[in-house]
Amino acid sequence: MQTEPRLDSGNPAGIAVLGGGPAGLTAAYVLALRGAPGTVYEADGTVGGIAKTVEFNGYRFDLGGHRFFTKLAPVQRLWEDMLGEEFLLRPRLSRIFYQGKFISYPLRAEDVFQRLGLIESARCALSYLWSRRLFRMKPESFEDWVTMRFGKRLYEAFFRSYTEKVWGIPGTEIRSEWAAQRIKNFSLMHAVKAILGFGGEHVTSLIEEFRYPRLGPGQMWETFATRLREAEIPVLLNHRVVSVRHSGSRVQSVVVGANGREQESPVDAVLSSIPLSELVQRLDPPAPTEVLEAAAKLRYRELCLVALITTEEAPFPDNWIYLHDPGTRAGRVQNFGAWSTAMVQPGTSCLGVEYFCFEGDEIWEMSDEQAVELAKGELARIGLIDPSKVIDGVKVRVPKAYPMYDANYKEAVDTLRLYLKGFDNLKTFGRNGLHRYNNQDHSMWTAILATLNQLDDAGYDVWSVNVEAEYHEEGDTVDALLDVALVQ
Repeated sequence: MQTEPRLDSGNPAGIAVLGGGPAGLTAAYVLALRGAPGTVYEADGTVGGIAKTVEFNGYRFDLGGHRFFTKLAPVQRLWEDMLGEEFLLRPRLSRIFYQGKFISYPLRAEDVFQRLGLIESARCALSYLWSRRLFRMKPESFEDWVTMRFGKRLYEAFFRSYTEKVWGIPGTEIRSEWAAQRIKNFSLMHAVKAILGFGGEHVTSLIEEFRYPRLGPGQMWETFATRLREAEIPVLLNHRVVSVRHSGSRVQSVVVGANGREQESPVDAVLSSIPLSELVQRLDPPAPTEVLEAAAKLRYRELCLVALITTEEAPFPDNWIYLHDPGTRAGRVQNFGAWSTAMVQPGTSCLGVEYFCFEGDEIWEMSDEQAVELAKGELARIGLIDPSKVIDGVKVRVPKAYPMYDANYKEAVDTLRLYLKGFDNLKTFGRNGLHRYNNQDHSMWTAILATLNQLDDAGYDVWSVNVEAEYHEEGDTVDALLDVALVQ
């Protein structure tokens, strides 16, 4: 007969930080810099969240690829301060696999024209010109947004199959906000100018170099955790917050499960980077019915990462390749030896084959052996590897990897945001804490702002980060926040 976990009384947690990914660790680091007491609760056995590094039989690999690139000077300084010489500068090489051919990305004129041909390139250009008549209309879906800016033909060629593979729903059901956020600085005219060699600014998605920890992104977050423990802020792994207890407008305590037991600890405040829906569902007393219904509407896309170990030292030179081929179930493949040679054993490679899915899908339920065979066969079919040289492999499931921007998400997020605003000492931030597909630098920045809001009763708008295209380029204001606000 199963018994309920025993509830113990724990020591005060100070400010409880929920989640030990980039955002949660950054929030806790701000507490450390300001001398505020806190405790980090991480449900996994490793820090880093989706940006952690997995170790397997002497190899290290990411859950996807995690470049370190930012225009946020305080975030850049944090990274450099953490790792110093272990923070490498790496060249970027990536391509798109499309219609049986490899196309360089960023685009190059000779490559595009050779792969698409003069006639198809001309058709894409005409389709783009035709789309300009729609430019002033308000796009509702991802398909609308991209078609208005690139033309229908380029949307069909380069966006539809890959995007629908990533999200598992048609482009007409993905909200335009996702495109505006992820492709906001890119225009076809910029690309054409770059292709023809007219120069101009590089946009964020086309950078040619990036920074990267020598031992993978997990090295960064493990260093954060070490610094926090040195500052007497515990980072508790395998500790899942199961309940957030509140009275009126204030959170009073958190109930944390670990080793089959539960413990309640009083808190001064809660800083949460866990999925927004989970936070609301763990409130005690429960949130109103309409708020819980809104939380249930938020959807997430899962990821299965299949790591292949091969005796081919360099199967291909790219850091990663986008697989736009509808006949290939994988969406992207990483070459971790090209990210850092310290990730792999000499004379071998480790490849990360990414499958975007929902929990319960076929790839989610496959055994390691079945998933390795699938990935090996797909990469062999398109000519990326010699399957006979694959000597080992493993599958890693990543739940709630990507917050989805479907037809219901915006109204649901607005409902949750309004409700949570009623708490004086509960702040949310980060990718899942805001249900926003931010990169890790923006997730860290939201953590900094949310923590300063809690400590100083400041009025920074966490929800506007990575919404306005120029938000993160307000140099003096952005650069000064850590220098001034953190040491007050």
